[in-house]
Amino acid sequence: MSANTKKLTLTDLIKNKEKYQVKSDTTEELFVERLGATITIRKPERSLCLEAFEMVNDDAQAAKADPFMVYNIVVEPNLKDPNLQKEFGCVEPDDIVEKLFESGEISNIAQIGMELAGYKSGVKKVNDLKN
Repeated sequence: MSANTKKLTLTDLIKNKEKYQVKSDTTEELFVERLGATITIRKPERSLCLEAFEMVNDDAQAAKADPFMVYNIVVEPNLKDPNLQKEFGCVEPDDIVEKLFESGEISNIAQIGMELAGYKSGVKKVNDLKN
């Protein structure tokens, strides 16, 4: 472990319970440059992440995994609003995602959502520095 790495103890966990407790209502505001505006996403639940992973591993559904994730984590604007979907001529509810966002934007939004849930970031191996 490096000099800056601290070992988490039971005392730390109990003393700083609020700091370490997983929060389910975490949101993040994202700026979508092409739109010149922000959207708000909510940290996806574990079940949503697992469903998206299953979609990725199914050749027939792989292309819909990121739009599915974005549809379910964007809370502002409300992509599930029936009037919005009607205005954009959506056949399926999650069609709105591809009508509002470019492919790369969809991928980036989904990735940030997964990072909020702890996937793809936040945990690293600590190498022993014994020589």
